[in-house]
Amino acid sequence: MRGNIGQLMKQAQAMQDNMRRLQEQLGSMEVEGQSGAGMVKVAMTCKHEVRRVSIDPSLMGDDREMLEDLLCAAFNDAAHKVDATVSEK
Repeated sequence: MRGNIGQLMKQAQAMQDNMRRLQEQLGSMEVEGQSGAGMVKVAMTCKHEVRRVSIDPSLMGDDREMLEDLLCAAFNDAAHKVDATVSEK
């Protein structure tokens, strides 16, 4: 019986170590969300930290409201990709 408990404790420790490593990996992994056929791009880590925002120069003269909508869509796309990547890992 004691051997089983010892084995379970080792397995639990191994799982914790694996989770810690996975969380570290996810912090350095990036995904890219896009909107407007790639005219707005957002790079985000799998810990939801935004690294870059790229806006096509042709959008700078356009309607501000449209640009705001495209930014929201790109951020949401990146966040969905983060969730999918985390679930996959």
